[in-house]
Amino acid sequence: MTRAAAQPVLVSACLLGINCRYDGGSQLNQRVVDYLSAHKLQAIPVCPEQLAGLPTPRPKAWFTQGDGHSYLQQQAQLHDEFGRNVGPTFLHGAQETLEIARFCGCNNAIMKERSPSCGCRQIYRNHELVAGTGLASALLQNAGVIVTSEEEIY
Repeated sequence: MTRAAAQPVLVSACLLGINCRYDGGSQLNQRVVDYLSAHKLQAIPVCPEQLAGLPTPRPKAWFTQGDGHSYLQQQAQLHDEFGRNVGPTFLHGAQETLEIARFCGCNNAIMKERSPSCGCRQIYRNHELVAGTGLASALLQNAGVIVTSEEEIY
């Protein structure tokens, strides 16, 4: 007897309790874990920033102009707390995240809100919380992946 494979869903690794955030911690979200289990979904954990080769912990980063969608149109900037341009590095991590989504057949993603990579409704721009999309979430959305914030999981 064969068991049907669970539908794969890309998930920000920090939401699953993996210590990959910029500050070295996680953002374990039991609601997300319970949702995945209740719906028999296979979590594919990703951290776009680690996939880009950034260390954990790492300097805090935010958009200084625009958001992920505008970055993809070369109309935004992303810098770390020391003023270094980290946009190309974050873009590399976003591209790696998209490759994993494609390889695993993920049509849906649950991403960490307010992250410069994973935010899907809100991001930080110049230390201020604003409406916008992180770079990895923007790239996933452009590829047709349905991106949901962990705050939208009930």
